[in-house]
Amino acid sequence: MSTASKVTLLATTIGSLAIIWNVHSRQVEDRASLHQGIIKDIERQEKKKIENQYKLVQQQELAKLYKKAEKRDAEQ
Repeated sequence: MSTASKVTLLATTIGSLAIIWNVHSRQVEDRASLHQGIIKDIERQEKKKIENQYKLVQQQELAKLYKKAEKRDAEQ
């Protein structure tokens, strides 16, 4: 095997390993990014759930006040 072929083999091996490492690194980063997206979605859903519960309580209180006002008006 000549020196030129050995150098070519070494260069292509190093290049291939570099490409494989780069692709693997990007896949790991993409998975982490996707996982963060899921976590953010869950947090957003929980926040919206709490906000909706708060609005429901407010609506229930307003409904009670409205019924009291109707009852008061009916008695007059």
